[in-house]
Amino acid sequence: MTGRPFIDTNVLVYAFDHTAPDKRARAAGLLRRDFVISAQVLSELYVTLTRKLTPPVAPADTAAIVAELAHQDVVPVTATLVQSAIATARTAQLSYWDALIVEAAVAAGCTTLLSEDLNPGQVITGVRIENPFR
Repeated sequence: MTGRPFIDTNVLVYAFDHTAPDKRARAAGLLRRDFVISAQVLSELYVTLTRKLTPPVAPADTAAIVAELAHQDVVPVTATLVQSAIATARTAQLSYWDALIVEAAVAAGCTTLLSEDLNPGQVITGVRIENPFR
């Protein structure tokens, strides 16, 4: 197991969100640590920053952000990971996409998942959910 946390997309988005300064500062601080993400997180981050954030981040700037984050430990989305996520979605009653995040954390050996979308304190397949903004 690794002491590095897995960081969910929703936490990373705040590092670039000018409308939430307190969360932005906290998220930016997390980016200075060693952490794990997945290819899914990189994909979701690109879409969220360029299409859902107000104001959006320019695609070229977002591509540079993704390229920088790709230097972290990035878990690929594999057929095995997809199958694990399907099982976890069913047993833990999560959305498939949330289960895929959890299973990527498991695959990386992380024991902590930083997320604002899941229940803090909950342990799913050995991964403890923590909300870094609480």
